[in-house]
Amino acid sequence: MLEHLFPNIHARYTGSPNSLLLEDFAGWLISAEYSRQTARHHLRQLKEALDGMGSARVDWDTGVSARILSQAFASASSQRTRRAVERFLIARNLLFREPAPHPFLPLIEYYRWHLAEVRGLTSATLEQHIATVKNLLAHALPADAPLHALSAAAVERFVMFESRRVKRQTLQHVVARLRAFLRFCFDQGEIRERLDVIDAPRTYRDELLPRALAWPLVQRLLRSIDRSNQIGRRDYTILHLMAHYGLRPSEIVALTLGSIDWESKALHVKQRKTRSDLILPLADQTLRILRDYLRSKRPGGVSPELFLRASSPVGPVTRYIIADLYQKHARQSGLPLQETSSYCLRHSFAMRLLDRGVGVKVIGDLLGHQTLESTCVYLRLEAGALREVALPLPTALEEDAA
Repeated sequence: MLEHLFPNIHARYTGSPNSLLLEDFAGWLISAEYSRQTARHHLRQLKEALDGMGSARVDWDTGVSARILSQAFASASSQRTRRAVERFLIARNLLFREPAPHPFLPLIEYYRWHLAEVRGLTSATLEQHIATVKNLLAHALPADAPLHALSAAAVERFVMFESRRVKRQTLQHVVARLRAFLRFCFDQGEIRERLDVIDAPRTYRDELLPRALAWPLVQRLLRSIDRSNQIGRRDYTILHLMAHYGLRPSEIVALTLGSIDWESKALHVKQRKTRSDLILPLADQTLRILRDYLRSKRPGGVSPELFLRASSPVGPVTRYIIADLYQKHARQSGLPLQETSSYCLRHSFAMRLLDRGVGVKVIGDLLGHQTLESTCVYLRLEAGALREVALPLPTALEEDAA
């Protein structure tokens, strides 16, 4: 592979003391569908890093720590290569991470187990809890102080610090996570007083403006996407599914080729948030869009995921990519979509169903909601809709006739 990538200067690489590693890395880069130019760049960077280590070379056969990897690629210009090498080592099971020493690591790990096994939280929600706990311990306790030194004043200062960083709605979640952890610590005898009585900011369910877009505006956005290339067809298909079926970004990224039942004309959706499966009937228009996307040699090759990244390395899109592609097409469309997000398409789906007379319970089932209160958040009425149901005021002539 090195001779293929460097036909004129391959001897520099094959003659290196690290030639076996470089050859293995080259093969991995090509199998991961990195472009030839990118693969050559990463190999040059890795060779320079290995040569720079001199006598401090590590045994790559037994594994490499993340700390050594960071030292080898310390410059800012080599960070892309560092990430590629890290992915390569993970694929070969050769990367091990040295856990940073943390005075409360046993407690945090026990709390992690409690959240997963006792409370049954999903991995994403669990990590949010753990991140909040680590931030609290880092900001509210002096260095080397025991946990029972934590005070209500220190917790309040941490909440004030977070309030300057996040919105009220997010701060509510932070306070809820703090309450849960502090209550857990008190029950376990780790702290001597109850510290979980924390005031949370007041928010109101209907205080925010409706997020649903007018359906003609959604259609104009979809029509504005250039589908003459593979990426455009992928983006159009993603946004079409969000607008016409109300799928979450997390549900989009979990779709595979097997999620489409062509014979039954149905889409099998794994709802990450509720841990349930949903089977949605597919319209003929959607089936045509999916066929057009799949026949056009979708970006990424033969991976089982339905939607793949267009750039190396090959892999499924993430919810962050979906957010970015929505912003890109909203900006390019020239439509009044400032301060909107991809989630607005899900809200538009719900409002469109309501306008067509679909019951709130059915809408909630399609959205994967467990309570009607969650569904009502999606169905905040606009002022125009309120005017249509307002009763007319009696006029003076009508009062005289009565």
